[in-house]
Amino acid sequence: MYRFFDYYHNEVHLSFEDHPFSTNPKHVWVICRYENKWLLTKHSDRGYEFPGGKVEANETAVAAAIREVKEETGGIVETINYIGQYKVAGKERTIVKNIYYAIISELIKQEGYFETYGPILLDEIPEGVQKDRRYSFIMKDEVLQRSLMEIKKRFL
Repeated sequence: MYRFFDYYHNEVHLSFEDHPFSTNPKHVWVICRYENKWLLTKHSDRGYEFPGGKVEANETAVAAAIREVKEETGGIVETINYIGQYKVAGKERTIVKNIYYAIISELIKQEGYFETYGPILLDEIPEGVQKDRRYSFIMKDEVLQRSLMEIKKRFL
C-alpha cells in the first residue's frame, strides 16, 4: 500500500491488491495500449489523460471502463485487466477508483467524443509529465508512475 498526496494536496492511498477499498467503486481509470503505443484522450478541460469516469447505475466497474474507453477514444477493448485501486480523501468526499490495463484492438472514428477531443497516441509517457501543462492533474501524481511500473512488471 502506498500513501501520498495528489496534485491538489488530497491524501491518496494506492494498492495493487484485490479491491482493498471497495468491491463496488464508483469510478474507473483505464491505462490503454493500442498498436504498442499509449492511448490517451484529450479532455476538454483537463488536458491529456487516460480514459475513465463514473460507473453508472446498474453497471459494473469493468463495463464502465470499457464504455469510457469507447466514448472518450473510440477504442474497442480487446483485453482488460484489473491492476489496482486507489482512494482519494478529498475535501468534500472520498473517491475510490479502479485502475485497469487494456489492450485496444481498433480505434473507431466517432462523430463526437464524450467530454473529450478524442484519441491521443504516444510512444512514451514523457519524463516530467508532472510539470507539463498539456497533461491532466490525474497524470501528475504517483498513481500513474506506480501503475506503469505495475503494468511493466505484469504485462510488458
